[in-house]
Amino acid sequence: MKIEILGIGCPKCKQLTANAEEAVKELNIQAEIGKVMDIDKITEYGVMMTPGLAVDGKVVSSGKVLNKNEIKTILSGGGCEKNNSGSCGCCGN
Repeated sequence: MKIEILGIGCPKCKQLTANAEEAVKELNIQAEIGKVMDIDKITEYGVMMTPGLAVDGKVVSSGKVLNKNEIKTILSGGGCEKNNSGSCGCCGN
């Protein structure tokens, strides 16, 4: 599993990274956590508000610092993070 934190290194991005690391550790799963800090690459993902979280190339959250439990739910297949309109940012559900 590849997890990417999309952001320019702001405090919120750093907190999301820490939360993702904790979630991976608690779930005891194999995952590579990387950072995408290039603004052009971030916008290629369709993320206009950081931080963003992508799992295996799909954006599952943007503009919000997910807590550890929210990330654990996403990583364990429990769903995506809904946006303000109530639909998922990655699959539209």
